[in-house]
Amino acid sequence: MPPRCFVIGHPVAHSRSPLIHGTWLAEHGLAGSYERVDVAPADLPAFVDGIRAGAFTGGNVTVPHKEAMLPLLDDVSEAARAVGAVNTVWREGDRLCGDNTDVSGFLAHLDATVPGWDQRVGAALVLGAGGAARGIAFALKARGLGRILLVNRSRARADDLAEALGAPVEAADWHERAGLVAAADLIVNTTALGMHGQPPLDLDLAGLRPGTIVDDIVYVPLKTPLLLEAERRGGIAVDGLGMLLHQAVPGFARWFGVTPAVTPALRAKLEADILRD
Repeated sequence: MPPRCFVIGHPVAHSRSPLIHGTWLAEHGLAGSYERVDVAPADLPAFVDGIRAGAFTGGNVTVPHKEAMLPLLDDVSEAARAVGAVNTVWREGDRLCGDNTDVSGFLAHLDATVPGWDQRVGAALVLGAGGAARGIAFALKARGLGRILLVNRSRARADDLAEALGAPVEAADWHERAGLVAAADLIVNTTALGMHGQPPLDLDLAGLRPGTIVDDIVYVPLKTPLLLEAERRGGIAVDGLGMLLHQAVPGFARWFGVTPAVTPALRAKLEADILRD
């Protein structure tokens, strides 16, 4: 039977994962399917039972299920355990496994956009302290960065995350963020601020040094006000769409047995879809 895969969330109609995986299935001439399934939180355990019973080969997990999925699995990766969230699941025999490919997707997109970035970034400034910030700080620590500063409107949440991940992750006050811009070689916005329909991110980039990498995981709009201002000041802008594309690669490889490529044509297809909204 051809692999049958899914993305679950509540709601899930907004997910662009079917477009990504459907494109790869067609590109490689593979039998199989990838579908959206709206699963209410109360129905998640029953859905997982269905995966175990063979209803699906595996799939992706989006909000609000990323944290709730983790304890329902038999084996999870180091990244998923450290982040406390799962976004990719698959069956291995009678066991259910999970990973957090947001970590590898973030790094892969940075590697593709700014090759060798990790050789010249000494200090990173991460805005936010939620699940996305946890994954990105974990990724930066794994790459060996010497200093990772977290700032969040709630200092307590930043302190908790810094304590959980350990050195070189440390917390700073939200009101210090503008002053920290000048010391950062990489700035990452992990919040929803600046997303379409959300308030703008309040970050003064007056101190930004030319050549500083500014990464915004938001991808609607494709160029957020933060990225536009960073480019105006000589920064290197990295948008969130590439992270979405690269995080999809490991799951597709596990479910369908082929490692797909993130191509300009695929990116253009996603950009056109975003612009239609």
